[in-house]
Amino acid sequence: MSVHHIETLIIGAGLSGIGTACHLMRDCPERQFAILERRQRIGGTWDLFRYPGIRSDSDMFTFGYSFRPWNGDQVLADGPSIRQYLAETAEAYNVSERIHFGVDLISANWDSAKQRWELVAQCDGAEVRYRCSVLISCTGYYDYAGGHAPAFPGQETYAGQLVHPQHWPEDLDYRGKKVIVIGSGATAVTLVPALAEQAAQVTMLQRSPTYILSMPGRDHLLALLNKLLPESWVYRFARRRNLTLHRLLFKLSKRWPNLIRRLMLRGVRKSLAGSADMRHFTPSYQPWDQRLCAVPDGDLFEAIKSGRAAVVTDEIDRFTEDGIRLKSGTELAADLVVTATGLKLQLLGGMSLTVDGQAVDMRNRLTYKGVLMEGVPNMAWVFGYTNAAWTLKSDLSGAYIGRLLKHMRASGYGVFLPVDREGCLAEESVMAALQSGYVARADHLLPRQGTSYPWRLLNDYERDKAILLEAPIEDGVLNFYSALTEQGGKEEHQLAKDHAAVE
Repeated sequence: MSVHHIETLIIGAGLSGIGTACHLMRDCPERQFAILERRQRIGGTWDLFRYPGIRSDSDMFTFGYSFRPWNGDQVLADGPSIRQYLAETAEAYNVSERIHFGVDLISANWDSAKQRWELVAQCDGAEVRYRCSVLISCTGYYDYAGGHAPAFPGQETYAGQLVHPQHWPEDLDYRGKKVIVIGSGATAVTLVPALAEQAAQVTMLQRSPTYILSMPGRDHLLALLNKLLPESWVYRFARRRNLTLHRLLFKLSKRWPNLIRRLMLRGVRKSLAGSADMRHFTPSYQPWDQRLCAVPDGDLFEAIKSGRAAVVTDEIDRFTEDGIRLKSGTELAADLVVTATGLKLQLLGGMSLTVDGQAVDMRNRLTYKGVLMEGVPNMAWVFGYTNAAWTLKSDLSGAYIGRLLKHMRASGYGVFLPVDREGCLAEESVMAALQSGYVARADHLLPRQGTSYPWRLLNDYERDKAILLEAPIEDGVLNFYSALTEQGGKEEHQLAKDHAAVE
C-alpha cells in the first residue's frame, strides 16, 4: 500500500478544480499541491456528459475564468470546446502535471493531533492513502455514477431503447427514429433540437413548462471589436457587460416578477410565431424560482416551427411496448426514450468525511462565506452560483483560498477553523434559492444557510468579490491555530475544544 504526503490536495479536475489549482499556482507558487481525479481525463462535467448538442447554459464570458479569457464570439459553447478550454488552461498554468488520475476517494479523516487529513482511495484496484494539511473539495454537487432516473410503471415492457443523458452510448443511432425526451430543463431543451436534425420526430414530454430564453449563438459586436481592440480589452468589456445584464435581469425578476414574466413569454410567443400552444411554455412559477433555460438562436423554437419537434405537457401513466401512455389517454409512439429527468445530488463525490473519527453531518453544518465548512478544520468547499454562471463564484472561492493559505504561511498558522458561536443555523439549505426538483430531493444532504453573514450566502457577485478578495482574512469568526511545534499541546487542546463546541 502506497502513502503520498502532499501539502494540499484538490479533489476534482473539472471546472472548479482546475480553476482553484491555477489560483494556487498564481498566488502560492511555493505551495506543494496535487489534484485527485476519479476519471481518466480533465473536464469533470464536460468530460462526463457527451449527449448530442451538449453545451453551457451560461454565456462563456462569465462562465470562463476571470484570469484566462474565453477566446472567440461563441456565446453558449459546446461541451468539447469547454473541455478543450479547461485542458489548455491547465497546460498554460502547469497544472496538468499535478493531476493524479483514476483515484476514487473513499474516506477522509482529520487528525487534530497531527494537524493533517488522512485519505483512503482506490486506484487500479489497490488501496492508496494520501496525507495533506489542507483539503479542497471541487467535486460539484451531483452523482457522476448516475442521474435521477425514476422508475415508471410498465417500463420493463417497453421494447424500444431507454437512455439517460448522463450515460449516452457513443454508438447510439437515432437517425429516422421517433424519439421522446422526458424533461423540460437545460438538458432537454439542448437535446431536442440536436436530435431533431436526424431523427424522424422528436417530442419533448414535460410535466410542467420552464422559462426558455433565446440568446444569439455568436456575439457579433465582439467579433467586430476584436478586429479593432486588444483581445484582453474586449474580454473585460464582454465580461463586465454580461455580468451587469445578468444581475439586472435577476434583480428585476425578483422586484417585478409579473412584468419580467410577461416580457419573457412575449419573446417566446414571437419566436414560435403560432407554431405551438403557449400553454407548453408558460410556467406556473415566477422567473428565477428555478434556473432559466437558454437556447442559442432559438434553435428549439426553430425545430418546433419546422415540424421536426413538438412539445407535450402531460403526466406519464405508464410505458407500453411501443412508447408511453399519458394520463390524458394519449399514446406517444417511440423507438427511443431519453430520460432527461434531472440530477441526483451527491456531496464530496460520495466520500465519507470525519473529524477525529467522528462523522460530519453536512446537513447540520453551515458554510463560512460559502467556501469553508463550519467545524471542519483546514477544509474548503468550492461551490459555484446557482443563480448565475457557476464559475463566477468558484473563481472567487479559488482566489480566496489562495489568499487564506498565503496569510497562514506568513503568520505561522497551521490550522483554520470556522466556528459559529452565535447559533446562526437556519432551516434553509445552501441551494434554497432554487425550487427545482433535484434541489428538493437532496435537501437532507445539503449544508444549511445561516441567519446572518458570513454564514448566509449572498449570491451577489459584486458583494462576494469585495468580501472574498479584499476584506481582512481574520474577522474573529475564522479561528487560527499555530502550526505544530514541540510546544504544540496547547494549540491542539484549543482546536479540539473548539471543534467539540461545534459538535
